[in-house]
Amino acid sequence: MEIRELTVEAERREAVPILRQLCRDTDPADVLEWTADDDYRLFGGFVAGDVVGVAGVLVTHVLHHARHAWLYDLVVDESRRENGYGTELIAFVEEWATENGCEYVALASPSAKEAVHEYYENRNYEKWGYIVEKELH
Repeated sequence: MEIRELTVEAERREAVPILRQLCRDTDPADVLEWTADDDYRLFGGFVAGDVVGVAGVLVTHVLHHARHAWLYDLVVDESRRENGYGTELIAFVEEWATENGCEYVALASPSAKEAVHEYYENRNYEKWGYIVEKELH
């Protein structure tokens, strides 16, 4: 699999259907808009010229945390899962994060998604805390 950053709108547009598999209720135009944010990096995994998976990353460095690459969106096309593409994307993000001065790769996952937690734990990610949030209307 070839992995590269999707920097132009046409490339990001190819990734929208896959990202919508993670957020099915999100309008495609909204997905395209938030992937264009200057701080958000979107990486695509390609097989035979087709996007098979994507990883969205945002680097943060705040007072109480070391420099982190937050893995906000990792999704492999449903028809391509179980082929190791997610693992390849994670390895790429980890290497990219290291090269860009990050000390950690972190992510948030809904507490009910036990299979997702197990997937990351099998790749040496540790659960160490909680993320709490409040929806603002």
